[in-house]
Amino acid sequence: AAVHDVILSFPNGYETKVGERGVTLSGGQKQRVTLARTFLRNPRLLILDDATSSVDTETGAEIRAALDRLMESRTTFLIAHRIQSVMNADLVLVLENGRIVQRGTHSTLVNVPGTYQRIYELQSRIEDELEADLSAVAVNGSQNGYHKLPQAGD
Repeated sequence: AAVHDVILSFPNGYETKVGERGVTLSGGQKQRVTLARTFLRNPRLLILDDATSSVDTETGAEIRAALDRLMESRTTFLIAHRIQSVMNADLVLVLENGRIVQRGTHSTLVNVPGTYQRIYELQSRIEDELEADLSAVAVNGSQNGYHKLPQAGD
């Protein structure tokens, strides 16, 4: 669940107390610890509700890779808002106002006009714009009025 390195960074590693009188975890860290505990139990049925919602994109990708391995031999219900989370699902059910409005695989649904295709296109566009903005910052040193801080030797 991409949490091992985080745990090793704690004062006492795996023996560190967590909670009120111990180390405080971020929302993403709590989510990863919960997933790790779930993996260790090795359940036959998984119900995951937005399992990567509180983590950054890179960590989300690591968690999705772990989930793909874990889901191989079990029935899994995955509730997600990010299309990336359901791309490998055997069956995707698209809900709108509490009703199933589409069903199929990712590769089928992205090619059919409807809610799934609109969400996919919107999320892809946002991701592309973010990557372009990050590239512009790296090249130009500024973006949207924010400027790169002077470096030693500037």
